[in-house]
Amino acid sequence: MTNGVSPSGLSMDLLTGLAFLTRLPVHARPTSGADLVRASWTFPVIGAGVGAFGALIYWLAHAFGLQSFICAVLAVTATLVLTGALHEDGLADTADGFGASASRERKLAIMHDSLIGTYGAAALILSLMLRVGAIASLAGPTLAASALIAAHSGARAAMLVFMRNVPSARDDGLSAEAGVPTQSGSFVAVAIGAVVLLLCLGLGATLLASLLLAGLGAGLATLSVRQIGGQTGDVLGAYEQVAEIAILLVAAAWL
Repeated sequence: MTNGVSPSGLSMDLLTGLAFLTRLPVHARPTSGADLVRASWTFPVIGAGVGAFGALIYWLAHAFGLQSFICAVLAVTATLVLTGALHEDGLADTADGFGASASRERKLAIMHDSLIGTYGAAALILSLMLRVGAIASLAGPTLAASALIAAHSGARAAMLVFMRNVPSARDDGLSAEAGVPTQSGSFVAVAIGAVVLLLCLGLGATLLASLLLAGLGAGLATLSVRQIGGQTGDVLGAYEQVAEIAILLVAAAWL
């Protein structure tokens, strides 16, 4: 967080987070990795907003009498439009890089390439199907809203924990430039994510989701270190997607 909490500092952090995580036309742009890592505590707050936007679209579609599957598709589409598919891009790049039988340097080059290969396309399809399916299985817009807000907030909070515990694989790039989120900022982010999960899903589902996120994070961390020597921005995006799916599946099973 900012050095010395002030309303102006908090507002700037929120604007910086919004500028990075969404396509909203805000005027604050991260000028360096340090700006972004300072504002990283806002990620679960912004995630809750993204989930709420998806929930609003779900509610509107439901109010027009559309079936739950179509409502879920429109809700996920809304979140993709709002975020510019930022994390989906990371998932696709990570799947293509890790799926290649190549050297570490070649894997990093594949991940840096803007083209999407077979592994990336398959990962995107599975991600979309699992998210839409989980949301569609919930009974009505109230439960769908709880699941969407919890998933988007909790996944972005978990992303910071992953970033703190896995070394950067590159010497350049935004993730390397930003460095490690501060302990205080990460604590605030995790606390916000945990509160949102508790309010939306309840204690039992929150504990189950937390265990899943920890296990999936440990597994992806081990894989990332073996494949490319650590994490990149793409790997962080991939983990956000995995975490989002896990929370939605817990919500679908529990709620």
